[in-house]
Amino acid sequence: MSMSSKSGTAGLSRRRFLQVGTAAGGGLMLGFQVGGAFAQAPAPKKYVLNPNAFIAIARDGKVTFQIPQEEMGQGVYTSLSQLLADELDVDLANVTPLPAPPSDALYASPRSRRQSTGGSTSIRGFYTALRQVGASGRAMMVQAAAQQWGVSAASLRTESGQVIDDARGGRKLSYGELAPRAAKLPAPQEVTLKADKDLKYIGKSVKRLDAPEKVNGKAQYGIDVRMDGLKVAAIAASPVVGGKVAHVDDSKLKSMPGLQLVQLDDLVAVVGPNFWAAKKGMDALDIKWNGGENAKINTDAIWRDLEKGSQQKGAVAKEEGDVEKSLKGDRFDAAYEMPFLAHAPMEPQNFTVHVKKDGSCELWGGTQVQTATVKAASDALGIAPEKVTFHNFMLGGGFGRRLATDMVTKSVRVAQKVDGPVKVIWTREEDIQQDMYRPAYRNAMSASLTKDGKIDGWTHRIAGGSVIAAITGGKPLKDGIDGDAVEGAVNNPYAIPNQRIEYVQTEPKALNLGWWRGVGPNNAVFAIESMMDDLAKKAGKDPVAFRLAHLGNEPRLKAILQIAAEKSGWSKPLAARMGRGVCAQNAFGSYIATVTEVDVTEMGKINVRRITSIVDAGRTVNPDTIAAQVQGGILFGMTAALYGDITLKDGRVQQRNFNDYRMMRINETPSIEVHVVSSTEDPGGIGEPGCSAGPPSLVNAVFAATGVRIHRLPIDRSLLASRKIA
Repeated sequence: MSMSSKSGTAGLSRRRFLQVGTAAGGGLMLGFQVGGAFAQAPAPKKYVLNPNAFIAIARDGKVTFQIPQEEMGQGVYTSLSQLLADELDVDLANVTPLPAPPSDALYASPRSRRQSTGGSTSIRGFYTALRQVGASGRAMMVQAAAQQWGVSAASLRTESGQVIDDARGGRKLSYGELAPRAAKLPAPQEVTLKADKDLKYIGKSVKRLDAPEKVNGKAQYGIDVRMDGLKVAAIAASPVVGGKVAHVDDSKLKSMPGLQLVQLDDLVAVVGPNFWAAKKGMDALDIKWNGGENAKINTDAIWRDLEKGSQQKGAVAKEEGDVEKSLKGDRFDAAYEMPFLAHAPMEPQNFTVHVKKDGSCELWGGTQVQTATVKAASDALGIAPEKVTFHNFMLGGGFGRRLATDMVTKSVRVAQKVDGPVKVIWTREEDIQQDMYRPAYRNAMSASLTKDGKIDGWTHRIAGGSVIAAITGGKPLKDGIDGDAVEGAVNNPYAIPNQRIEYVQTEPKALNLGWWRGVGPNNAVFAIESMMDDLAKKAGKDPVAFRLAHLGNEPRLKAILQIAAEKSGWSKPLAARMGRGVCAQNAFGSYIATVTEVDVTEMGKINVRRITSIVDAGRTVNPDTIAAQVQGGILFGMTAALYGDITLKDGRVQQRNFNDYRMMRINETPSIEVHVVSSTEDPGGIGEPGCSAGPPSLVNAVFAATGVRIHRLPIDRSLLASRKIA
């Protein structure tokens, strides 16, 4: 069937969206316009997505594709190229993906209307759009061949970058030969996408296009930038948010030749010929900081504020039925808490900047927000964005950290004091202690059960800082609600007749906040799935059966939960101090059911033995990528549940490196089975859902093994030692 009629991304075939141009050497250039039909919010009258050149087909038939999304390990270069290659009908091996330059006008996502990579939106945003432009290019090649041969376009077909005339001896013309003629044709008004049975790449597992160069070392990240005259800087910013430099003793630095001190009001940098020299220079400094009022804040005070916030009536994000009346029944109250978390990507923060004497600026680095990066640099320098040139690179991990631009601003400020280009590099310690942290949350929850064990009433009050407020400079939230903070809570998949979801903005003051892989569902799914297990116990029900009884409105989630129970051996008995835990969720447009199996030693050590995860992400592009994303996300979330915790003392983050901000290690990694089910629904996101599946399935498994409910992450192992179990 034609995909152009699918809900959620419909309407493009009825618009003039393709724009045509001539590439260097006489090839074809394709771009497209999109009306806002499939955007989530009202769109401007004219929404333009790269009117100049998304795709260039050269005379030799090679296809160059400027990828609007950033590659940070999630495989987006490959999956977006699959969409294009399939509909264009070219061999994927002939497609070269390149990072697109910064431009919201040209490369903004149809969903967010800005050039950014986050929120698990790459496939959801571009699935239909790229198929449309590929199909349009194919139609233009057929029309060009029909003109050249003087035949009807309907009699021709395409295959592997060629137009074929079967009726006349199977003669062929390559796309490269046809490109100059096709470039002169008008854009097609409508196109029909390939039927599912004719798809060659979409829905198939193909090898990653970026993998070979990542294996042989040719792949370039921001931290790899090299050029003549490049200097390198180590940086140290105030360890307390809002703090200032009080005094710098650089007497030892002066005896170290070739180094330059850059001292600003809130940060210090040492510039040298290489990073080691710059770091040794930084180590030689004696820096005194004035932390101000925030230097009085400790973690305990923040948790007291969160507890107080969770006891206050919040802004109502959703309310259905008569909640107060329903809670007069068999009531259960609980609270579940999640700590601040750092991102700690493999590639620490860095940016290379050259502030030139003519007032322009050139940038090199990796970011999840290309145009926001340009704006950050132009704002810092007080120049027009047109004077900023940005070269974006693949990211050595993002997880939401590189949605912020603080590293850009700081690098530009340092570069203003340096003659020539300078690469500013954060040490691991500086990276962890200067993060934009995932907010800490406290979920105060209440529920009531009917006599037959069904949930009748439900309240979920979320107290925590607002990332939306942070990125908008502290502007008041609309109706007092952070939409990200309540995501996952307002779309609780379980059928509950009476429910109310509230949000209480409780800012930590001494920490900068940012998006962290999973955002609101990270917190909401943990709280909801912990509560569901507690309620199942109260009702005397099996946790899986209890969930299934409440999923009448969610057939997709119900189906995969049943598969997860079967494939994990849910009903099979386990030895003492072993348990299985379940998590069922709908997040970012995808459904995932996960079962985790653990054993807990007498000393409270948790061994994660096996994880089974069933995924319904709608129409898939590359099943291997989905499986890899879910595996990585689960481990990322498990790491946080076991070890992740950012704490403050005197306003300073206490964690510094991987010795005290631990990651899961290879020997701790369990067997992970990911099964992707076939679906004809619209594509869902997949970069983040696995992350929110890990912690709740883990704590529920620990609960099954020990009878101890974990109310705050990370898991306190002392609670699990045998002497602590009642």
